[in-house]
Amino acid sequence: MSTDGDATERQPTGQGAPLDPTADALPPDAASDRTSTAGPPDDPAPLPRDGAAPGRHHDAASARPDGATAASGASATTVLTPLADGAPTADALAHEPDEPHEPRLLRRLLGAGTLALDATPRARLTGWLWALAVTAFGGVLRFWDLARPHALVFDETYYVKQAFSLLVRGYEASWGDEPNPRFEAGDTSMLGTDPEYVVHPPVGKWMIALGMRLGGGVESSFAWRLAAAVCGTLAVLMIARIARRLFASTALGTVAGLFLALDGQAIVQSRISLLDPFLMFFVLAAFGFLILDREQARRRLATRTAALLDAGHPLRWGPGLGFRWWRLAAGVALGLAIGTKWSGLYFLAVFGLLTVAWDATARRSAGVAPWVRATLVKDAVVAFLVMVPTALLTYVASWAGWFASNDGWNRQWAASHPGEGVTWLPPALRSLWAYHQDMWRFHNGLETPHSYAAGPLGWIVQWRPTSFYYPTEVSGLTGDAARQACGADSCSQAILAVGNPVLWWAGAAAVLVALFWLVRYRDWRAGAVLSGLLAGWVPWFAYAHRTIFTFYTVAFVPWVVLTLVYVLGLLVGPRVEPDGTARERRARRATVVAVGVFVAVVAGVGLFFYPVWAGWVIPWQQWHVRMWLPTWI
Repeated sequence: MSTDGDATERQPTGQGAPLDPTADALPPDAASDRTSTAGPPDDPAPLPRDGAAPGRHHDAASARPDGATAASGASATTVLTPLADGAPTADALAHEPDEPHEPRLLRRLLGAGTLALDATPRARLTGWLWALAVTAFGGVLRFWDLARPHALVFDETYYVKQAFSLLVRGYEASWGDEPNPRFEAGDTSMLGTDPEYVVHPPVGKWMIALGMRLGGGVESSFAWRLAAAVCGTLAVLMIARIARRLFASTALGTVAGLFLALDGQAIVQSRISLLDPFLMFFVLAAFGFLILDREQARRRLATRTAALLDAGHPLRWGPGLGFRWWRLAAGVALGLAIGTKWSGLYFLAVFGLLTVAWDATARRSAGVAPWVRATLVKDAVVAFLVMVPTALLTYVASWAGWFASNDGWNRQWAASHPGEGVTWLPPALRSLWAYHQDMWRFHNGLETPHSYAAGPLGWIVQWRPTSFYYPTEVSGLTGDAARQACGADSCSQAILAVGNPVLWWAGAAAVLVALFWLVRYRDWRAGAVLSGLLAGWVPWFAYAHRTIFTFYTVAFVPWVVLTLVYVLGLLVGPRVEPDGTARERRARRATVVAVGVFVAVVAGVGLFFYPVWAGWVIPWQQWHVRMWLPTWI
């Protein structure tokens, strides 16, 4: 299928074309639930430039990006670029009417599908209802018996206790020897006042602390995990809404939400209080804000460019786009992500470049001749000044508890090391900088062997997942005790952080397809869905020497989902036009059925694996049949 958008974007608009009273109308088949990923690429042929007559199109030749003229003998209204499959021919387009600049610019910059997405109250309602439906389903899978097991699982031994310390001390204090059994029983008397050396920023732990405060206190393992479950459930809602807008399709948005709802990495880390699910939540929120910013900025660009052209003014570098609040919100979200784990820095870098690239291609599509210079001056500098300082200030503010304390780790470093470090900084920031240098040395030098350590190359296929929980108290049961526990002679209770295998294996193949579509067709959606993989996965190859784990993939699982859904949308393609052939209709119906079967398989596999994601006590044989690869044990 074509990724170049609605055929109307390539229709000739030369002078002398007859008027068409329906020129401003959206296509009647551009319903909100269309399943096409079609939309304008980010760099179609530019629109009128300096000196364009107000209210008129340039002919196709003058709109070419290279300024070339039509071939000898060609009509001025002939489309010189290849038409999308099934698009009208050049002869049929020769009578395209004149059209005001603004609707034409909107269609070129956003695509007919996006413009129709929320065009009616019914479309807006169904867009929310389907998203909320899959969110409710994802919430059931995350909250169902969330307190099981009542034990500190895997790295909960660090983060849950540190979160409680933040609540009562304002900083991470030490707990003494073997505190876990007493903590699990609700006894926190062993919490001391000496600072504990921690190597991650505090935002994720403050989130856990908030959940503990609201969910029933330290005695409740439900409360330990409440914040992770809430963020994991909201992530399903976010990705459903993001995918709907990204692909201009309620159906594809719903599928994206369903896939995230049923992924093992997302489920496990919504039911266990680690830092990574909060990292995922904040970077996904930032991505959603930038998708909203892209649409808002392009609407402004269309309106303001049309006003210039209608007034007969030269376009030059194009209009300014004003202050962009969604971009500011993205900066705050990315600052919180970095304040959870430093790997959020890569998302800041990639998303910052991505949003500027969207601005550049928008200006080019609007007809700005020096679009590179215009973007650098009008957009890139402003984007940097909005996003980077905002993220930095948000990050520093996240250390407020440490600043307010006197006993946090390295809090008094500047006082005890006069004249050392970054001397021009205030003492508190000088101490914080020295602390960060220690943290960096720890992370970069962490090479302690671990049985579940896994290199990043295998992450995309979940080659070596992380076993979070497999208690010998259950697996060691025999006889009547085992039969009472699970109804068999031997039992297992596992929490295995492995993604839905069908989703991830198909997602790995989809990455290759999306890369091809990005290079071959320059489809902006392909770049968008791959951006999270670039930020969340690729940088880890530089740290393959240190001890790292597959469960880090939860940070970019939304983009694995989006990439897979994007490719499914390519397979389904746009709706067949009314004048399409019966063969085309049958082919599309068959593809829709095949995609539906695939979605059902992903859902079935997700439910099949749920017991080993949620820590159910099951017969050993049932656990073993779910270990599809020997590397999963």
